[in-house]
Amino acid sequence: MEMQWQRLLTTKRYGHAEITDEEIGRSHFHKDQDRIIFSSAFRRLGRKTQVHPMSLNDHIHTRLTHSIEVGSLGRSLGIRVGELIQEQLPEWASAYDIGMIVQSACLAHDIGNPPFGHAGEYAIRDWFKRHEQSGFLAELSEPERLDLMTFEGNAQGFRVVTRIENHLFDGGLRLTYPTLGALLKYPWSAEFSGQKGKFSAYQTELEILNKLGRELGLVKKGENQWSRHPLAYLMEAADDICYAIVDLEDAIELNILSFDEIKPILLLLCGDTAFDDDIFSTQASARRKISALRGKAMEFMVCSAVNAYMENQHLIMSGEYQGELLSDGDPAVRDGLYAAKKLARERVFPDTRKAELEVGAYSTLGVLLEAFCHAVYENYHQEGNALSYRSERIISLMGIHAPRPELPLYKAYMRALDFISGMTDNYATYLARQIGGLS
Repeated sequence: MEMQWQRLLTTKRYGHAEITDEEIGRSHFHKDQDRIIFSSAFRRLGRKTQVHPMSLNDHIHTRLTHSIEVGSLGRSLGIRVGELIQEQLPEWASAYDIGMIVQSACLAHDIGNPPFGHAGEYAIRDWFKRHEQSGFLAELSEPERLDLMTFEGNAQGFRVVTRIENHLFDGGLRLTYPTLGALLKYPWSAEFSGQKGKFSAYQTELEILNKLGRELGLVKKGENQWSRHPLAYLMEAADDICYAIVDLEDAIELNILSFDEIKPILLLLCGDTAFDDDIFSTQASARRKISALRGKAMEFMVCSAVNAYMENQHLIMSGEYQGELLSDGDPAVRDGLYAAKKLARERVFPDTRKAELEVGAYSTLGVLLEAFCHAVYENYHQEGNALSYRSERIISLMGIHAPRPELPLYKAYMRALDFISGMTDNYATYLARQIGGLS
């Protein structure tokens, strides 16, 4: 059984009872992009870590600049694939609709990431794992505990766009099903997250996940487990292209790597190891030299991903494809990606300043989780008694996210995580210092 584009491109919106008329100059999928860009969660990405926490160098990527760049590449990938499969699309749909859906998904792909990047994810997971045997989690079911101990930026992002932003617990951003489908990189629950802990839907969003799967006609793999939307592979490829090149650029900006060290990798990603440019032999800055290779590498990697998509189209449409487009494309791209990841693993991630800041991130989030989860726990168990002054004030800080005492404990913890994971690096650091009495 193959998925059908007629269903994969439905213009239905989650949280909207009716399909509204077209607005002049904007398609349904253009509206998705506008809603994401103008959301406060998207704007806060400007103060969230991409790879290097709290950098003082203004040229270093944040989650916001990374998301914009991924969106630009995603649009190109979507349009190119859309042009090649035009005959399979509904009459009303164009290649530019495909490009817009992929771009919107790319813009939102990091919208649920906590402060301090992946270090923040690990810190939240570790905190809950360390409290697994404590009273904090004793009353939760096994799936609920698993959600907290496997906190995932992708699942939090799905929660942000379907629950939190704009229409709180009433559809969120109310995006179209295709954009939500393309955003779901791991369309299953935490029990299928594997060793890497990758999943895209908490227990609180399983109903939405399953509704999306049915409406889009995705292939059902099991209980709370679906195949990816075909366009999710293009979103993933756009993200991987940016990671491969941008991580290396940022490492040069921070004087962790030199241009000569990354030049062979960039030439591989260009598909032309003999490529030369006059600027390479000048006194131009490393930033200027990289720009001579960046565009060429991105173009080659986009072409490689498009070719891989078309070669694996039958497997993708039947929900059986298990690979990654960049790894299954041109061998030079595959080898270049491997070399880039190896260099980052050996030289970038062990960087002393990066390690120091990530240890600080653990401490910061530990202070916040201790305070907010304790307050939420006390709030749930107050049974008519007054909250302690400290817990009362901490609950008040949560504003609209503050849980009512009668809310189930698991959902109350999720409200606390909504608040903490939505913080910028700067605000999380400031609030932890205030709560810890260090200011």
